[in-house]
Amino acid sequence: MHGCSRSWCELKIVYTPKCLRFGRIGHPESPRRVEKAADFLKNKGYEFTDPGKCTEEDLLTVHSRDFIEKVKNNNFHISDCPRYDKIYEYACLSVGGALKAAEINGFSLMRPPGHHATHDSVGGFCYFNNIAVAVERSDKKVLIVDIDRHHGNGTQNIFFGRDDVEYVSLHSVGYPGTGKLSKQNCRNHRFTRTVEDDEYLEVLGSMLNSSGEFDLLAVSAGFDTHKEDPLASQIQLTTESYRRVGKKLSELGLPTFCVLEGGYGADHLGKNIHSFISGLED
Repeated sequence: MHGCSRSWCELKIVYTPKCLRFGRIGHPESPRRVEKAADFLKNKGYEFTDPGKCTEEDLLTVHSRDFIEKVKNNNFHISDCPRYDKIYEYACLSVGGALKAAEINGFSLMRPPGHHATHDSVGGFCYFNNIAVAVERSDKKVLIVDIDRHHGNGTQNIFFGRDDVEYVSLHSVGYPGTGKLSKQNCRNHRFTRTVEDDEYLEVLGSMLNSSGEFDLLAVSAGFDTHKEDPLASQIQLTTESYRRVGKKLSELGLPTFCVLEGGYGADHLGKNIHSFISGLED
């Protein structure tokens, strides 16, 4: 990745306004948060590109056939995953965003998110695990770094015990209640008290330094760690901190792609993503 100026940026944003066509008024995972972020990033000069195509064969790399059929038929009953009309279509579109991001080393600005979707269950606003499909399709040895405030239980579920994927997550207590310990190839750090920029960056650096050799970095880019996020937690980060997070990740020297997870403050999400990408390209 190359340097980013105020007028243009090398990294491409994967996005289509089709992902705004579902949602409920008052739901945290609203189309407005992504719409405003897209407008902000367009004004910053980022180049946008459409998602790739997601097939059922792609989904089957990480999800069971029975589960895929349940999403197709809206045959699931999890309170935090509304049964929207055509949700299968929108969820596939979001997986296509992750696949495209992996192909071009870009940032998928799509919804719904994915890191809570397990092999056979929806959860936490997630229907299919976008980043997991893209990682599996890459056929590379991959380091996944999850910076969302919630533990990516779905991603851990899918890749647990693998020797070609390592999962690293920094998260707070609360939903989904997993990620308390590090096990095998899944390394977790759970913050149980309030932390701000410097301490968070110190822990992130320590965890990255302990990682092995990889061919690709995949980032579950959640920004609900921002101190003014509607779902804010013990992790209280500033917008500037995301530039430092991006910089630490760039120092790994790996081809990198990113997939949006959380981040529910419509007025902050675009700024936080821009700060993060600026660090990646520094």
